[in-house]
Amino acid sequence: MDQILTVGRRKTSTARVFLEKGTGSIIVNKKKLEDYFGREVAQMVVKQPLETVEMLDGFNIKATVAGGGSFGQAGAIRLGIARALVQYDEDLKPALKKEGFLTRDSRKVERKKVGLVKARKSKQFSKR
Repeated sequence: MDQILTVGRRKTSTARVFLEKGTGSIIVNKKKLEDYFGREVAQMVVKQPLETVEMLDGFNIKATVAGGGSFGQAGAIRLGIARALVQYDEDLKPALKKEGFLTRDSRKVERKKVGLVKARKSKQFSKR
């Protein structure tokens, strides 16, 4: 097995994920996972697909991610890792699909409309 390259997206974040056999190191934008994502929850999101198929120590993962916030980036990396695992071994697909890791989360921020305070919130109605 050489190196597997996949792409993951979430909100406005895009991640390129490189997966290869190894010891379980995860590097995001040339930093360790713990250094790049300060919050424990974001680190957990990134590791979810590997925990599902019980291969936390089986692969070295290198990811370059751009755009969006920390949780959008974590979600993008998660999708990239899940897709790479399926490319590595097709038998892992049912387990990852059941957990929902192979589905692109298409929810984005709704734009603000003219005359409203936010996307849907309007000013308080005054009868007089």
